[in-house]
Amino acid sequence: MSETGGRISLKRKIYLDLKQRLIQCVYPPGSELNELILTAEYGVSRTPIREAVSQLELEGYVKVLPKKGIYIPDVSIDKVLQIFQTRLEVEPVTLRMAVPHLNVEELIDFRRRFQEPEPDLLKAQQLDTEMHLYLIDRCGNDYLTDMMHRLFDDNTRVVIATGQTKAKIHNAVLEHLEILDSLITHQDPEYSAQLLRKHIGTCRSEALKYFSSDQYRNYMKETKAKRGNSV
Repeated sequence: MSETGGRISLKRKIYLDLKQRLIQCVYPPGSELNELILTAEYGVSRTPIREAVSQLELEGYVKVLPKKGIYIPDVSIDKVLQIFQTRLEVEPVTLRMAVPHLNVEELIDFRRRFQEPEPDLLKAQQLDTEMHLYLIDRCGNDYLTDMMHRLFDDNTRVVIATGQTKAKIHNAVLEHLEILDSLITHQDPEYSAQLLRKHIGTCRSEALKYFSSDQYRNYMKETKAKRGNSV
């Protein structure tokens, strides 16, 4: 492998790892990334770190402020509204498109997995996303699929950052089972799409509750004090 090829491969590896950490809020919204710590952690020079960070900045995951540092943007109410507006409009369409291409055995397997107790909230969220993307991936439209995969990266970050609880995950499981049952029994695709839209609406309401919570108000006070009102 050439030096250039190796450098690009290293940049890609660091980029993907950092992106996953940002999506899963290992580096939470409102916090900062330290370039020197990242170089030490990955055992590399600053160049691949800066290249990965530049790509992440283009995608909106971080913001580089000259002479100040690398900041992770807060989850805003506008962002949440845009995510769920897109999901409410697009996901039911992709579901209707996907129905002729769904495998009943795979749907039954999803139902089995949702019925198994899952104490780990992150794994429960991953299963949630996996099911939604399974349906989207079978819509037969690469443009919609690519767009929705990117959106679900942001959606995962929002769900984790807004503190979804085990009770909310439990309620979401019941809604997923309802959607899966409607697809397994070959009910009207329009009915399945309505169930999906109802489920997305519930997720939207739960995410928006965060912005009127004490948790959010305290977080904003701490963030404002930490940044000295300068960012």
